Amino acid sequence: MRDLPTLNAALNAASACLLLLGYWLIRHGRREAHRRTMLAALATSALFLVSYLTYHFEVGSVRFTGQGLVRSVYFAVLISHTILAAAIVPLVLVTVARARAGRFEAHKGIARWTLPLWLYVSVTGVVVYWMLYRMNWRP
Repeated sequence: MRDLPTLNAALNAASACLLLLGYWLIRHGRREAHRRTMLAALATSALFLVSYLTYHFEVGSVRFTGQGLVRSVYFAVLISHTILAAAIVPLVLVTVARARAGRFEAHKGIARWTLPLWLYVSVTGVVVYWMLYRMNWRP
């Protein structure tokens, strides 16, 4: 159980890398590789969500111990991450559904919003992990 936060950060980092690779692939016309990569990003994010919920169901919340400016930065990142993490789920599902239905213009339109938000959520997930579990904040 104690290793799940590290696994969660690794899954978020992997999702971010897959998202960037998927973007690069579609920009270079490699549709099938893009499709496979984006489905891998979706699977990685889904695994993250299961692991995250399992950990917090068992452990509960973890208190941030940093003080001063770093505390304000942490909560600004955490709040924006949390709000966008909730919003990204339906955006991703609609984006994927449009692609799977062959509605590529509609897919492209929503993907312009989904990709940067999903990437932000993935990267800030790693930042939150690092600040909460890896930094040694002394009061």
